[in-house]
Formats: sequence, C-alpha cells, structure tokens
Amino acid sequence: MTTQRYGHVAVVLHWLLAVALFAQLTLGWWMIGLPKAPPGLRAGWFNLHKSTGLTIAAVVLVRLAWRLTHRVAVPDFLPRWQQRAARANHALLYVLMLLIPTSGYLGSAFSGYPVRYFGRVLPAWAAAWPDAKTFMSWMHLTCIVLFMALLLLHVGAALWHWTRRDGVAARMRVPFAMERP
Repeated sequence: MTTQRYGHVAVVLHWLLAVALFAQLTLGWWMIGLPKAPPGLRAGWFNLHKSTGLTIAAVVLVRLAWRLTHRVAVPDFLPRWQQRAARANHALLYVLMLLIPTSGYLGSAFSGYPVRYFGRVLPAWAAAWPDAKTFMSWMHLTCIVLFMALLLLHVGAALWHWTRRDGVAARMRVPFAMERP
C-alpha cells in the first residue's frame, strides 16, 4: 500500500537519524584533529564515534525496513526527472548510510586493536591487516564525502519544495513547528 504522506514512525525515524547523523559527522570531523597524545583521549572519542556509528546503522536498518513496508508515493505532479532524482538520491543515501558504518567497522576490525561498543569489547574475527585497514579508511572517508554531497542535494531540494509550497516538503512533517505561514 502506498500513501501520499509519511506516517509518524517514518517521520520520527527520519528526524532522529537527521540529528544523529549531523552529530556523528560533526564528531567525526572534529576528532580527526585530536592529538595522538595523551593516548586515551583520542581512543575514547574514536570508540564513542564507532559505538554511535554502529547504533546509527541499526536505526538505518529499522528505518529502511519500515520504509520498504510502508510505501510513500512520489508526487505524480512532479516532472519525471524530479521523481527519478528523488528516488535515486534516497536510494544512494540509504546505501551510504550503511556503507559508512560498515567500512568504519571493517577498518577498525582490521586495525589490530579491539573494537569496543560503548565500552564492551566486541569479538575479534580478523587479524591486523594494514592494507585492508587503509582501504577501509579510504572507503569510509570517500563515502562520507559522497554522503554529504547527496545530503546537501536532499536538504536543498526539501527547502526548494518548502519555499514553493507545493506540498512535497509537507509530506515529511517537521516535528518542531517549522510550518511556513
């Protein structure tokens, strides 16, 4: 079944992910500049970033499952190219929201250091593999840059529709009264 508007669960998951992803991106860029000494400071922030990333990945899977079982139609009054662009952008955002934490986790797994999830050491299943760690770090950063570009496109399109008052942006209700007069 398809509807024209997102339901409450989809809206809450969307905005929860929006806030979490913004915080995660901010933390990620900030922590890159942390000095390696004293040893525990940098490791603590990286472990928090990893734990948060894995949690976000789980929420993304829940949101993706919800979206696949609660379809929302792309408005048919939009030009075909906008409908296709919206579908492609959403699909790529989902792919990247899963590739980013996966590549981050794999990079950590191949680092030779234990991966911690909010302080708990996860089982080690891979030995240190520097080349794989380097590749996963590159993939992680590349996916983040692509994600930010697609996110800017997504937000820009939402703002464009919001200023046009064509009803597209209103489908994803903003929970904090951003309705335009």
